[in-house]
Amino acid sequence: MEAYAEYSHAIASLVIFTLIVLFMSPFSALAKAGKGLAPGATPDQDYSDKAYRLNRAYLNGTETLPAFLTVTVAAILLGVSPFWVNLLASVALLARVVMLVIHLRGIGKPHSGVRSVSYVVGWACMAVLGLMALVAAF
Repeated sequence: MEAYAEYSHAIASLVIFTLIVLFMSPFSALAKAGKGLAPGATPDQDYSDKAYRLNRAYLNGTETLPAFLTVTVAAILLGVSPFWVNLLASVALLARVVMLVIHLRGIGKPHSGVRSVSYVVGWACMAVLGLMALVAAF
């Protein structure tokens, strides 16, 4: 596995993000159960409601994880520069963690501000990773 040692930050970023999403799952479920919601139900769309924000943060993570995993693993397997893969994966993880904190704390407005900036930063890192992987493939 020495071939992947240079990508340790990117691999760690994938594992950390996965663990965060896994860790959030039971807390989201407990928050919804505390509101009397059935399994799989979604709290009313009220950003002032902590259960709604926790559920949205969890769902954002589950929606983003497959893309993050795909572009990062593809970039690693295709031999994209470890410096760029590690940097972009680490920044994407940091942006997602910032977004998570913003969601959970209810900071800012629901549709703009720091949360949107954090989303765009993470999205841009993943888009660049994907493009770099495509370039390396051809």
